[in-house]
Amino acid sequence: MDTYGIVSGSVGRNGATLARLSDEIWAYAETGFEERRSAAALAAALQAEGFSIERGVAGMETAFVASYGSGSPVVALLGEYDALPSMSQEAARPERRESSPGANGHGCGHNLLGVGSLAAAIAAKDFLEATRTAGTIRYYGCPGEEFGCGKTFMTRAGLFGDVDLALTWHPSDVNAVWQARSLANLSVYFRFEGKASHAAAAPHLGRSALDAVELMNVGANYLREHVVPEARFHYAVTNPGGRAPNVVQAAAESFYYCRAPRLDQAREVYERLCDVARGAALMTGTRMEIAFSQGLSDYVPNLVAGELLQRCMEEAGAPAFDAADRELAGKFRATLTRAEIATAMGQLRATQGPSVVEAIGEDPLDAVIGPLFRGDACLPGSTDVGDVSQVVPTGQLVYASAALGTQAHSWQNAAQAGSPIGHKAMLAAGRALGLAAAEVFLDPGIAERAKAEHAAKVGPYSCPIPDAIGPEDVLKAMRSGNAL
Repeated sequence: MDTYGIVSGSVGRNGATLARLSDEIWAYAETGFEERRSAAALAAALQAEGFSIERGVAGMETAFVASYGSGSPVVALLGEYDALPSMSQEAARPERRESSPGANGHGCGHNLLGVGSLAAAIAAKDFLEATRTAGTIRYYGCPGEEFGCGKTFMTRAGLFGDVDLALTWHPSDVNAVWQARSLANLSVYFRFEGKASHAAAAPHLGRSALDAVELMNVGANYLREHVVPEARFHYAVTNPGGRAPNVVQAAAESFYYCRAPRLDQAREVYERLCDVARGAALMTGTRMEIAFSQGLSDYVPNLVAGELLQRCMEEAGAPAFDAADRELAGKFRATLTRAEIATAMGQLRATQGPSVVEAIGEDPLDAVIGPLFRGDACLPGSTDVGDVSQVVPTGQLVYASAALGTQAHSWQNAAQAGSPIGHKAMLAAGRALGLAAAEVFLDPGIAERAKAEHAAKVGPYSCPIPDAIGPEDVLKAMRSGNAL
């Protein structure tokens, strides 16, 4: 049985259609929980392939689950399709030029992510159909990764309860299996209410909410020495109270992210920050409200899933870049600073080893598949894929959709996500993920071994978001201008 031939043939036949769909979603550039046209386009493409569609899952209008096949094993493919604010950029243009001033853009390449996973879902469906093998392939349409926590809500709703293995990918500047952990993240608003007064004539009658915000930030800075070294907490002053210095500010607000390698550690940081905020309110005679915003669990890599993806990436190969792609990538790389390139290379050494950097050499595009990393690295960011990994064994891979050194959430990334470079990475990811799903259908023991490893690593799931908070609360905060 030519498993790879079936999968690769499916992706190849659909390649032009998939590239157009990716460009369509790139042009929509809809932000989290607002991805109506993007979600509809992806669901329609899957429905046309014979998938059954369940829309509006977990209380989110733009979330859906598409299913094909029957019985076990059940393999989930995760798709994202949200964009970033103020990331508008002309496609494939190696200079900063907005398509529409101030508009959204796919600075993290989620147009590629969503369609690459879709390509794999269709290829897995074609495999089940051609071989009459038992199994179910599911595509999870996951909204709001950038400024929300769509997968966290989906996990809380139990949508992954019968899944045997979850697989996903992310656009990057290298080709490798993602075996590093990520940070758990709890985000919260601290709102202080005081009393306005004339700052010169009667300051003693006022109670400054802005003072409370500032004192809380001072206390938070002193706290940094007394938490686990890997913890991170950072803030934005989302409401300074006003613009008039001769007024004692009656209302002010700050917004904090609390990150740590494990959710229990992030919760400890969060509780201690809440105490700091309470102290600031006592010192200033103000009232304080804690408004929890969202939460993401830490990502737990699964070695069995990682070994599966490594084999499949090696068989699928690197993206088929040509001379024109390399020339374009070189122009993009020329726009990057030495610090940006050095940061990317440093992260690559930490998570994949020095041999990967040596293998890439001076090529502006990664054309090799990195070896499987078996160390214990923790990336400084957070992702809601972490919540999926807490309830089901999960594997991730990355493919080079941009020039080496390209930073996520940048105009360079947005431009390349709408270029042939991005398309080729997306199709390579579709082949590798589709092949991985087919291998699990052929050998359900892979999923069983992955589940045994998962059970040994992960305890009962504790959702980082309180039950009282729903997707509509996150969306309301986003619409009010308080970006999450």
